[in-house]
Amino acid sequence: MDGTSVMTTSRSHSVTKNKAYTGPLQTMAAIESAAFQAQYVGRDIAAGLITGVMAIPLSVGIAMMSDYPIKVGLATVAFACLIGWMNAWIRPGNFIGCPGIAAGLAPVLAMGVATFGMENMAFVIFLTAVMQAIIWKFNWQRYILLAVPTYLVEGLLAGIGLKIAMKFLGFTYELPVELAAADTFFNGARIQMMFISVAGLGLFVYLFAKFRYVQPAVPYFVIIVAGVILAQFVHVPMLHVEDVPLSLALPLPHFDGALTLIYVFGFAAMLATIDVIEQVMSNAAIQKIDPLKRTCNSNNSLLAIWIANIGSSFFGGMTNLDGLAKSTTNRLAGAYTKFSVLVIGCVVTFFVLNPHYLELLPKFAVAIVMMFTGWKMIAGLMHVTHHGPYAIVLAFLTGALVYKVGIFEGLLVAMAVHGVVHYLVDSQTNKRPAKAIVGDYFANLRKVSSEY
Repeated sequence: MDGTSVMTTSRSHSVTKNKAYTGPLQTMAAIESAAFQAQYVGRDIAAGLITGVMAIPLSVGIAMMSDYPIKVGLATVAFACLIGWMNAWIRPGNFIGCPGIAAGLAPVLAMGVATFGMENMAFVIFLTAVMQAIIWKFNWQRYILLAVPTYLVEGLLAGIGLKIAMKFLGFTYELPVELAAADTFFNGARIQMMFISVAGLGLFVYLFAKFRYVQPAVPYFVIIVAGVILAQFVHVPMLHVEDVPLSLALPLPHFDGALTLIYVFGFAAMLATIDVIEQVMSNAAIQKIDPLKRTCNSNNSLLAIWIANIGSSFFGGMTNLDGLAKSTTNRLAGAYTKFSVLVIGCVVTFFVLNPHYLELLPKFAVAIVMMFTGWKMIAGLMHVTHHGPYAIVLAFLTGALVYKVGIFEGLLVAMAVHGVVHYLVDSQTNKRPAKAIVGDYFANLRKVSSEY
């Protein structure tokens, strides 16, 4: 899928002055700035405060899913917000997107931590950022999206969403150690905990359905406040935040053999590709909800991403992108420019500096937020239906492979199956020679390149 082909080019007659940024040397006048406009400053501050609070439990859950320290995850969000706002002054990718750590990449990072060790993840993130810089430099995102169809990506995200939901399911019935019975699983305390979690999830879903189009942050606020209040009267497992030191260091590798380094390159390539694809897909959706109907430039978004990723690798941070959930909240909360993102970064920075406040949050509240996030990723399979039966089958196959086999291996197998099926259809059904099939593929690449 070409990043620009899915984007609307409509303009509002009242906002002609807010032209899209299209040239690498073009600068924007202050009145057209994507980073700050005085007429919207009040709305941007309010939106940033609301979205910043909403981003806290979501970022906490994603960091936990990634097996990263919560404080490091929040620091990544704060740093990405700063870079995103600075980049908006010169090369804006989108105008209301909210940077942060991505739920879709959480199991991938967790796999990296388990495989390479936390001591090597800084190098992995650095290598990922270098690959993204190359993709940005030559605008290769258009070729990546041609090789990896959107329905395969939806299947990938669905498998990851299922992993997230199952990971946090255990928090919905977890008990404090002193209340757990060694010989009985379903004791009174566990039944009570399960009832609280089910009631909380039901309330969250109800509020999301009611306010999703007007103020999607409401369910997040309610579940956080309700969880904190309930924890004052009922003994439930609470979040523990390790106050790890944040220090700068070179992202150097510590591998034993060359074979591991080769695998790291493949892993980083997968991480970079998923990050790029998610950002382009998010931009397509962010453009549709932009209040001033401004056009997104996905390659400019990649610039902010790889700079933030390189920077975060120096303090052991994670990957980032402009997530759709937080961006939608930012828009509906009233944001018009990226100044709201700077405010979000300030809110998150407060909790980076004061992580002990996060320990007021019960685990079941975080589990509800993350299980709902996982479900939304699974529900993305509904977007595949208009592509036809083949796309649906491939998406479900990809999701199953990602969940059962692994993200890296599942994605490779799904892409191989996709390539073999297309080759067999062309060679056997359409009776076309292999040379013609390969020639058409490269002709499509040239066509995509000529459109830029």
